[in-house]
Amino acid sequence: MSLDELNPPPPGHEQDGSDAGPPETSLDADDRLKPEFVSAVLERVEEGDSEGARALVEPLHPADIADLFELTPAEERRALAAAISDLLDADVFAEMNDWVREDLIDALDPHEVAEIAGELDTDDAVAIIEDMEEDDQRAVLRALAPDDRAAIEEALSYGEETAGRLMQRELIAVPEHWTVGDVLDYLRRNEDLTTDFWEIFVVDTGHKPIGACALSWILRTPRSIAISDVMKREQTLIPVDMDQEEVALRFQKYALISAAVVDGAGRLVGMITVDDVVHIIQEEAGEDILKLSGAGEGDINEPVLDSYKSRVRWLIANLGTALVAATIISLFEGTISKMVTLAALMPIVAGVGGNAGTQTMAVTVRALATNQLTQSNTWRTIRREIRVAMLNGVTVAAVIGVGVALVFSNHQLGAVIAAAMLANILIAGLAGVLIPLTLEKLDADPAVASSVFVTMMTDSMGFLVFLGLASASGLVR
Repeated sequence: MSLDELNPPPPGHEQDGSDAGPPETSLDADDRLKPEFVSAVLERVEEGDSEGARALVEPLHPADIADLFELTPAEERRALAAAISDLLDADVFAEMNDWVREDLIDALDPHEVAEIAGELDTDDAVAIIEDMEEDDQRAVLRALAPDDRAAIEEALSYGEETAGRLMQRELIAVPEHWTVGDVLDYLRRNEDLTTDFWEIFVVDTGHKPIGACALSWILRTPRSIAISDVMKREQTLIPVDMDQEEVALRFQKYALISAAVVDGAGRLVGMITVDDVVHIIQEEAGEDILKLSGAGEGDINEPVLDSYKSRVRWLIANLGTALVAATIISLFEGTISKMVTLAALMPIVAGVGGNAGTQTMAVTVRALATNQLTQSNTWRTIRREIRVAMLNGVTVAAVIGVGVALVFSNHQLGAVIAAAMLANILIAGLAGVLIPLTLEKLDADPAVASSVFVTMMTDSMGFLVFLGLASASGLVR
């Protein structure tokens, strides 16, 4: 027996050439659309050859079609959408970049948006509707079927980036008194049930989850056995108002595939699946990195003005910190004028200190984001970072001290810059851990403002310590 006979293609994917996947010429070795393929599609659209464009795009996976729109210049996306409109289904919108999707949604009328949203899971439909203008949002909701409208309105009532926005309401829940046979019959007889699920939730008379049962257990259990005897009673329940970042951490910690979401009364209102969490983990990780750099959302599809607004305020804040450092330098103007070499060396002290502070800050922010750093290990972490800073400081100070002493034939100058370097790296280590912790205590996002304060601390203290030591040591007369 051949492998093809052991593994026949699923329905709708018969090997007749009609759905054999994307053509070999469309994707490169990293499964990315080739530039020449994108150009070929856009050329056909420009020539008005919609059939030719559609023939090229049709074999692509929905995720690849979404990529095609992201790779298409903004001014050409609507023409592409018009040419392959019948391929632009809910699955494609679900995979699409937020900015690109918003641009295309703006070109559709409310009934078309409602038709797309009605085909999606609730969480994906909410992602499309939540960023629309209020008037457009109401128009789309009015065009939806009553059940879909009620589910989406309920989701929109929860705060952004909470489990309530993230969860999907399409799930399977059965009463605890049913047998395995009852569950199987229920699944087979109801065509309106969701088709994508891995667990069945067992609820009591108050619709509160009391356990969960994997599909594999049900399939391998005799029909006469009570579902309550098969289910797993220990389960991780997600409060509906939990932040999505905390949801992702729970999935990671407990290796979850899906989890029940409960309201304030403990009733089952939805579920979250691991595919949604993967997006959150990627989104939150990238978000923290971009916040540390002050780059806003950092999406290459973000409008230029939005990128400008998110970045310029942090550049102005950095300008303020630079003025603090410049003020400190001005206090030692006389010292620098007597020994110009100090002006050449002092950026080294500030720069290396800034890098050391950034290292510690990045480690601390990540530890806070992943719940590795808590009240129980705060002081141990601070002591650890001080020891790391001390080792780094001694090493770098020895290198810079010896180097300066040899290059400038001035052992006293080498000693001064070595002492300043050691002191500034220690200060940077403390700032890198204490500033994020302080912001966390004040309920501020440490990823947003930490870099500004750490930069100000390392620059200003680097200049102050170096120039102060140079003056106090009698190096400059």
